[in-house]
Amino acid sequence: MPLHLERIHWMPSPPLAPDDGPIDFEHLKRMTLDDAGLEQEVLAMFAAQSATLMATLAAVPADAGALAHTLKGSARAIGAFAVAEAAARLETVLANGADPSSLVTELGDAVALARAAIETVLRRS
Repeated sequence: MPLHLERIHWMPSPPLAPDDGPIDFEHLKRMTLDDAGLEQEVLAMFAAQSATLMATLAAVPADAGALAHTLKGSARAIGAFAVAEAAARLETVLANGADPSSLVTELGDAVALARAAIETVLRRS
């Protein structure tokens, strides 16, 4: 019996390792269906939300784990994978009751890089 093979075109998956920048713009384009206006809107929302969340997380409030989880999801949505990974590590440390101070700093650094990249993109528009 002959084997019949047919090529199927699938939507590309996000890369296993994001590019070198703080924002994976190819992922962002896929998530916003290549709508430049929507890209700018979600980037501006992330920049504002991440600044607010980091200001709150600095004091490590009782709901810090939930805040880190929120930031993780938002970061994944726009392709800020370094932010998402740092937020996930913070979330785990908080759940285990360990000292989160170094991870809050690490997350803040990742957020600062992502926000700088976002500001550059938004200024160009």
